[in-house]
Amino acid sequence: MSEPSKKPDLEDSINVSEAHERLVRQSAAAAREHSLGETASQPVAMWIFIPLIVVGIIAGLVFGSGSGYFKYDSTFREGYVRGKAPGEEDSGPQPKPALAAYSAKGAKIYSAKCNGCHGADGKGDGANYPSLVGSTWVTGETERFAMIILNGLHGPTSTGKVFSAAGMPAQGGGMTPEDLAGILTYLRNNLGNSTGDIVTVDMAKAAFDISGKRKNAGKQVDADELKAEHTKNLPGDKLDPTTLVLPGNLAPAPAK
Repeated sequence: MSEPSKKPDLEDSINVSEAHERLVRQSAAAAREHSLGETASQPVAMWIFIPLIVVGIIAGLVFGSGSGYFKYDSTFREGYVRGKAPGEEDSGPQPKPALAAYSAKGAKIYSAKCNGCHGADGKGDGANYPSLVGSTWVTGETERFAMIILNGLHGPTSTGKVFSAAGMPAQGGGMTPEDLAGILTYLRNNLGNSTGDIVTVDMAKAAFDISGKRKNAGKQVDADELKAEHTKNLPGDKLDPTTLVLPGNLAPAPAK
């Protein structure tokens, strides 16, 4: 009978699971040490230096004395005016013939203030609102027509008919001389009327002055006042309908 083996039984002396886990831990630790060693030896990435280099160059150009890269006196010339960009002269509203420009402005005022009563065609309804087409007070003396628009009207109209006891309310509130000039010119040259003339902005300014000095300032005008005091044209120089003006403020277009 042979003697029993002196070697330990694998099953009795070695825990396989613990040995495997220990081997895994040792391998992981070695891998970490190797990785740290490699990272510590790598150079810093170049992208970190690029912003610093750019800032240094700019600072040197701007603040470096004697660098020659930036000298105010040589870079900026006294009296220099930057030229217009190509096509800049063509930007913005273009000048228009005075009659067209005044009428276009007046059409907007008519739509806002008059259309509701006198209608889009200016003919009214014949019962409550009179027609503006062919009216002698529209196409006749400009001061009379301006007083009606600014102050309103009560009593008989140009035909002698009274359309309502309340009459026409004043429309001058919030109007500018440009607005008044536009609506006067528009109604005298559109909707079936065609006087061919322009009530200028200067004439409209005179109308505001005359209206403010009326004996019954702030009240509606009537046929008697119109006949006695306002049957005349507004003062001011006439304007050729073909003269070019700026659509916005109706000022004469600058000469080129």
